Parts: sequence; C-alpha cells; structure tokens
Amino acid sequence: MQELAFQRLIFVTMLAWNDPYDEDNDPHSSLDNYSILGRLVEEDAFVRIAPAVAGVADASTAHHLFRALVGAEKGLSLDLWTTYLGELLKVHHGRQTHKIGDNFLSDEQVLCIGSSRKRPVLKWEQNTAWPGHLTLTNKALYFEAIGLAGMKKPLRLDLTDHNSKIEKAKVGPFGSRLFDSAVSVSSGSVSNEWTLEFVDFGGEMRRDVWLAFINEIISVYKFIREYGPSDDDPTIHHVYGARRGKKRAVSSATNSIARLQSLQFIRRLHEDPAKLVQFSYLSGAPFGDVVLQTLAVRFWGGSLITNSKVANERSLQRHKHSEGSSSGRSQVFDIDGSVYLGKWMTSPSWASSHSVSFWRGSSVKHGVILSKSLVVADKNLVEKAMVICKEKSKVVDKTHATIVAATVEGIPSNIDLFKELVLPFAIMAQKFKKLQRWENPRSTICFLLLVYTVIFRNMLFYIFPFTLMAMALSMLALKGLREQGRLGRSFGKVTIRDQPPSNTIQKIVALKEAMASVENSLQHLNVSLLKMRTIFLAGQPEVTTQVALILLASSAVLLVVPFRYILAVSTLDLFTRELEFRREMVAAFISFVKERWESIHAAPVIVLPYEGDDNSNKTLPAKASRQTESKDVQDQRSDIYVNGIRPS
Repeated sequence: MQELAFQRLIFVTMLAWNDPYDEDNDPHSSLDNYSILGRLVEEDAFVRIAPAVAGVADASTAHHLFRALVGAEKGLSLDLWTTYLGELLKVHHGRQTHKIGDNFLSDEQVLCIGSSRKRPVLKWEQNTAWPGHLTLTNKALYFEAIGLAGMKKPLRLDLTDHNSKIEKAKVGPFGSRLFDSAVSVSSGSVSNEWTLEFVDFGGEMRRDVWLAFINEIISVYKFIREYGPSDDDPTIHHVYGARRGKKRAVSSATNSIARLQSLQFIRRLHEDPAKLVQFSYLSGAPFGDVVLQTLAVRFWGGSLITNSKVANERSLQRHKHSEGSSSGRSQVFDIDGSVYLGKWMTSPSWASSHSVSFWRGSSVKHGVILSKSLVVADKNLVEKAMVICKEKSKVVDKTHATIVAATVEGIPSNIDLFKELVLPFAIMAQKFKKLQRWENPRSTICFLLLVYTVIFRNMLFYIFPFTLMAMALSMLALKGLREQGRLGRSFGKVTIRDQPPSNTIQKIVALKEAMASVENSLQHLNVSLLKMRTIFLAGQPEVTTQVALILLASSAVLLVVPFRYILAVSTLDLFTRELEFRREMVAAFISFVKERWESIHAAPVIVLPYEGDDNSNKTLPAKASRQTESKDVQDQRSDIYVNGIRPS
C-alpha cells in the first residue's frame, strides 16, 4: 500500500466501479495521472472497493468513513485519497517503531498518546485536576501524572474487564461541572474509576475522539466475550485458524482507531467519531447484532481439522442449517464453507427472529467466491448484513430527525417541589410493584384473593362509590383531628430541603440543569403526542392499518367476552410478568413494541416567524445552529511527537 502506483490503481478501480461503461475519448491512457486528476469517486464505489484493501476501511463503517472524508464535497478526489492513505501509513509506522517502556506489559501495543503542553490531559480527583500523559494500548489505559519532582509512576486501568465502561462527564472546580470536555472510565469497581478531561479550547471534538478510542477497545473485548469461544475451549483446536480469531478481532479494532487518528490529523472529521469505529458503532446500531455475528463467523470460522464427533456431524448440521433451523444451536457456515461451531453461539442474539431469517438466506446465489471477504458479482456475509443495517439506520435517523424537529424549547419549573408532591403516588406505585414481584408472597396472595373476589362476586359496580366514600370519610376524619390539635402544626406542609451553599455560577448551572430536565420530559411527551397524531391521521398508512386492526379485534373481544373475565385474565397477566417462566417472553414482547414505536415518525411541526408591530424596524437575530463546527478541528500539529507516535 506504500507504493503510489498501487494507491492510484485502487482509485482507478473505484472510478471503474462508478461507471464501468464510460468511454473516454481522450487519446491518453486512463491510467495516466492527468486523466484521473479531476475525477471523483462516489460512495457506492468506495464502500465496495475500499474494504477489500486490508486496514483501509471496514465494510461496517465504510459509508461513514466516506462521508467523513468527503464532507460537503461531491466525491473523493485522488489527492484526498492519497493524503488519507499517507497519513494512515504514518500512524501504523509510528506504532511499529514505538518502544514499550518498563511500566507496560510486554504483549501490549501502544495505539495513541495524549500529551500536549497547550492542551493537556487532566485527571480529576476530589475536585483537583492533575495534568499528565495518557497512553492507550490495545488492553489498558496508562496515566503518568506530572508532579513537582517529575513524572510519577503510571497508573493502569484495565479495559478488558467485563465491567469496563465509559461515558461522557462534566467537570469543574468545586463540583460546578462547568466543562463538558471529560470522560468517566471505570473498570470493575468505583475505586477503579477515572475522570479524564481533554482540554480543547476549540470545542468538544478532542473528547469525542478519545471517547471513541477507549470505547472501541472496551467494545471489542465485549464482542470477544459474547461471540467468541473461551481460551480454554478445546473445540477451538478443531477449527483451522480459530485460535487467531481473538487476535483478528483486536487487530480490526486497532485499525479502526488508526483510521480515526488519520482523519483527525488531516482534519477530515465531518462525521461523528463514534460511527467510525466498528465494534462501538455496531453495538448500538439497528441490526448490528447480526453484523457482529457475521464478523464472529469471519474471525473464528474455518475448516474442520479433526475427526471428532463434531466433524462427523457436519453434514447433519449443514442440512439443518439449509432447512432454516431456528434453534440457534446448529453450526453456521460462511460463504466459503468454513464452519462456526454451534457451541460458541452463546449470545442470545442468535435466537432472535431477524438473525434466524438472515442466516436462512445467507448463501451466495450468484458470483464467484474467492475468499470469505472477496466475492465477485455478489456480497459477502458482512456486506449483506450491513446493507440491512444501513437501511434500518436510515429509518431510525429519519425518525430521530422528525423528533428533533418537533422539540420546542422552554418551561422552567421547580423539580424538588414536584417530586415532593408526587411522593405519595410514588410510594403507592412502589408498594404495588412489590406485590407484583411477589417479594412477600403472603401479601400478594391476599391481594389477589381480594381482587378476584371483587371480580367474580360482581362487586365492580361498588368500587367507585366506595372509593368516593372512603375519600370523604378520610377528609372528615382529618378535619376532626386537626380541630382537636392532634395532628401538629406542621401537618400538611410540604417540606423541601434547600440546596447546599453555592456561588452564583453554581446556582445558574443548577437552574439550567433543572430547566433542561423539565424541558426534556416535556419534549418526550410532545413527541409521543405527535406520534399518536401520526397514527390517527394516517401519517404512516401501514402503521395506521395495523393499529386499526388491533382496535377492531379488541372491540370484538370486549363485545363477545364478558368484562370480568377480561379483567381477571389481565390481572393474572400483570402479576405473572415478573415470574421466571414468563420473564423472557415479556421482555421480548416489550422490545418488539418499543422497536415498532420508535419507527413511527412524529408529525411535522411548522414554526412560523414572529410577527411584530408594523412600525418595528428591528430585525430578529438568526437562531444559532444546534450543532456548531469548530474552526480549529483538532489542532494535532501543535502537539509534540512522542517516540514516533502522534499524540491526540
């Protein structure tokens, strides 16, 4: 890939993929540098050709990589293509030439170093920030604090632990949380939790890039635990190349980080960094679990090299797979015939309906198979899964866009007072939840006996009058006790604890957070109402048809079946949802309903401009964009070089 001629050949191949029947009347050869200088590669060609070159792109994130490179331009030029590849080669060369220090493990590879005088990395501990050098390897984070006597011994945070996680955080002096430029990384326990701030006066992009770096390492080991065999599994020796599957997965993650570093250095981050790292992106993408399954088959799948029972059952398992067995325990085969053992399929995602449907039709019907990754005139398994993932992501993005457009800002309120007023209802809901979960079986049985007695003794008509009577008697009893002075002077007063002493800035920040919390709740309520409006007004005809059929079926059931039987069945369903034999089924149904609800578009909201007095000649200021681009996107050139690796 270092040869410029090979880079130009790949670019010409992508151009040929754009328009294979284009006839060039120029007498010069199409491979001439001048004939392709002004040509642009489109997204489809880049997504198809670039992942075929190792390390240049992944099929899972190639479309996001193309958008990050191109930005607002119409396509990918030869100059931008060679610049990107040149920077990518520099990143890999820096990793290879870097020497591991004595404080690092021998089997670790340094991926990125955060070290800059202008933009330091700060580690916050008890409202105190310590500057230092941050190093990311393929297994852990290292932080070397800068003290008065020089560098201290580096601290290590393991990222391979199953409890490792990372999230955005706000930091500031005296707990003010003013600066939204930090991340919180933890590994197993609260004591192993770091709060790191990436100082960047140009925006939040530096923090977001490091968030993607660290999250990708955490995600790849989560992927290995969920989809790969354990290291002590003896069947790993029955499949050729399966022992190197873990190494392939980690290498794929480190390549994703290298690509993101390259984009950062050439200032081509026109896309969210979280979408440019493979495993982190797929863990939250729609249909991403099936894409991860195809990656697992690619990493650990291979030909059988043993005469064990597994090998003797290969033909039987292949037959089951061809029939579309939905058990989730049969072997899975890649397009080249390599097997991924059913014993390794421990993830619950293998049993999902969309997973079974995908693997049932995963065979290549057209084209020539060269390898797992290369198929002529057809797509490999990862590419097929990514086509579905991309289509579903478009639907989700479109729905999210309608929700963002439907949100309206405003409304301050007192959060603490509202919480205190609804506290009795919260306590009642908590007590009912305990009954539903059978935490005290005797109380739950007594409650159910009372409910079914009311239902089957035809006492439902007396519930509402009895409730009104109980409320009236309670009010009269409280009135009598108050007149007797037996309730105390403070009875009935709402008590709210004051906030701790704070300065003006802290009060402003607290007020802003409270307003944002109420505003967020109101926005969710408005979005729900707008989705209901879409359903009733046939904004999405297919959804309206489904809801109408459900309502008609419900009305038919209510007309035919007596109400008390429906109420009895509903009560039984309510009190058995948390039991072991129904928990998985209820969770699957709730997940299905949630997915369908999220796919519904919100009704469009039109905000008309403000109309003032005719005599007013003042012009309203334009509303600022919600997403602002930093003028200086990751000024990495100002950072120093450390042992051949460019710090971020």
